[in-house]
Amino acid sequence: MTTLFHNPQCSKSRGAKALLDEQGVDYELVEYLKVPPTRADLERIVDLIDDEPADLVRTKDPKFKALGLAASAYTDKASVVALLVEHPEVMERPVVVVGDRAVIGRPPERVTELF
Repeated sequence: MTTLFHNPQCSKSRGAKALLDEQGVDYELVEYLKVPPTRADLERIVDLIDDEPADLVRTKDPKFKALGLAASAYTDKASVVALLVEHPEVMERPVVVVGDRAVIGRPPERVTELF
């Protein structure tokens, strides 16, 4: 099963969705701002991506800055997951999960690595 953690307001997320649609991939669409990922979902994502856990956090996003947080405090799995459980709006997007692999779709073409 393929899952797309999606924010329809994000052009990169829309681009990844379009790529999945063009390739005829069946996927579960999760608008993570409406239905936030669980702690277990986030722990799994961090375990599956090849990127560093910190890459899952939008540290340059105005919402991150408005929280008064320091990017250096969110570099390991536990801190990233704890942050995103409380503030899913600062999760990097899109994230695509296929089986035991996942990618952050930046650029959106990265999702094709999974197929």
